[in-house]
Amino acid sequence: MLNIAPSKLLVLSFAVLILTGAILLSMPFSSRTGEWTPFINALFTSTSASCITGLITYDTYTYWSTAGQIIILALIQVGALGIITLATFFSLLLKKKVGLKGMLIAQESINSFRYDEVLKLVRRIVTTTLLVEFIGAIVLSLSFVPKFGAFGLYMSIFHSISAFCNAGFDITSGAVNGKFLSITPFNNDPIVIYTISGLIIFGGLGFTVWRDLYEFRKNKALLFHTKLVLVITSILLIFGTLFFFANEYNNSKTLGPMSLFEKINAAFFQSTAARTAGFNSINLADMKEISKVFSVFLMFVGAAPGSTGGGIKVTTFGVIMFAVFSQIKGSGDVVLFKRKLHQYTVNKALSITGLSATLVILITTVIVTLQSDLHVLDILYEATSAFGTVGLTLGQTPSLNTVSKILIIMTMFLGRVGPLSFAVALTLKSSKRTSDIVYPEAKILVG
Repeated sequence: MLNIAPSKLLVLSFAVLILTGAILLSMPFSSRTGEWTPFINALFTSTSASCITGLITYDTYTYWSTAGQIIILALIQVGALGIITLATFFSLLLKKKVGLKGMLIAQESINSFRYDEVLKLVRRIVTTTLLVEFIGAIVLSLSFVPKFGAFGLYMSIFHSISAFCNAGFDITSGAVNGKFLSITPFNNDPIVIYTISGLIIFGGLGFTVWRDLYEFRKNKALLFHTKLVLVITSILLIFGTLFFFANEYNNSKTLGPMSLFEKINAAFFQSTAARTAGFNSINLADMKEISKVFSVFLMFVGAAPGSTGGGIKVTTFGVIMFAVFSQIKGSGDVVLFKRKLHQYTVNKALSITGLSATLVILITTVIVTLQSDLHVLDILYEATSAFGTVGLTLGQTPSLNTVSKILIIMTMFLGRVGPLSFAVALTLKSSKRTSDIVYPEAKILVG
C-alpha cells in the first residue's frame, strides 16, 4: 500500500467507499419495507452519494429507511471531503504523526498548492465544513421547523449537508405529501431558496478560495486562482439566472404561473444548482429545449477545483475561453488579468475538456444505442449530469436498464475522481523521462 501513488490511492479510496456503501444499502435494514435492495440499485445510489451527484433510482425518503438515509448522508459527507482528508484530520485530532507519504496523499486529495501547509489546511477544511453545515442547518430550521415540526429539524440538517456538499439528495417528499418535488414547493420561501443556494455556491468555490478570502485582510491581495474562480462563477450565475428567467418566463409548465418574486427566486436557484447540485426549483422535464441544452453546458462546466462540485471546473473553462480570445486576437500568449499562462496549463485544460467531452458523448451514444426509445437530449442531459456530479435529471434514471445504469455509475465515478486524474492513476510509471527527449517540429494545417 505504501508504494501506491497518491493519485491511485485516491481513486482506490473512492472505490472502497462506494462498494462499502452499496453493501450497506443493499441490506434489509436500509429499506423501509425491510427487504433486500437489488445490488445494482444499491450500487447506483452509493456511487451517486459518494460522488456527490444526486441521481437516484428510488426516492430518498419514501424508499430508504432512516438508517438508509443516514448511510446516504454519511456517504455524501465522506465523499465530499474525501477519505484521505478525513483520515488525515482524525490523525491530527488524535495527535498521531502524519508521515511524508501521508502528507503527499493529503496534498493530492485537497488540491493544495503548498506542501508545507497541507496539515493546517486539512484541519481548516474539515472544521469549516462542519461549521458552515451547522449554520446552514440552523438557518433552514427557521423555515422548516415551524412548518414541519421535529421532521423539519431533520430536513434542515439533511439538506444543509447535501447542499454544501453539492450532492442534491433531498427528503422533501417526507413533508410534501410523499411527492418527489425537490425544492419546487419553496420558490416563495427566500430562507430556503437562498440558504441552499448560498451553501451550494460556498461549497462549489473550493477550499483554496475559502482560505484566500479569509486571509485577504492580512495579505491585501487575492491569488490569481481565486480571482478567476470568482469572476467565472459570478458570470455563470448572473448569465444563468437571466437565461432561465427570460426563456422560461412565459412557460406555463415552469415559471409561467409564478409571481415575479418567485420567478426570480426559481431562476437564480436553477442557475446555481445546474452547475453543481441536483436540486431543482422547476419541473426540468417541462423546460424548453434550449433551456435543457443550456443546462447541459452549465453542468459540464461545473464548480471550482478542490471543491465539492464536479464538471471540468470553472478555471478550466476560463483558461479555454481566454485561449480562444488570444487566438482571435492573433496573440501567441494566453493572458488573464495581465498575467501570462504557462502553455502546460492551457494544454491541461484542453486535455481535461477533450477527455470529458469524449466521455459524455461516448456514454450518451452507447445508452441511446442500447435504449433507442429514449430521447438523445434526455440521455445527454443524464450523462452530463452524471459526469458533472450534478444529479439533475429529466426523469430518465428509473428507465435505465442494468447496462445503462452501470455506464452511468462509471460516469459518476470518473466525473468525481476526474478524467485526467483517473488516466494518470492508471498509467504505469515511465521508465524513461520523455520530457528529456527533443523531437523535430511538425507543421500541420488545421482549421
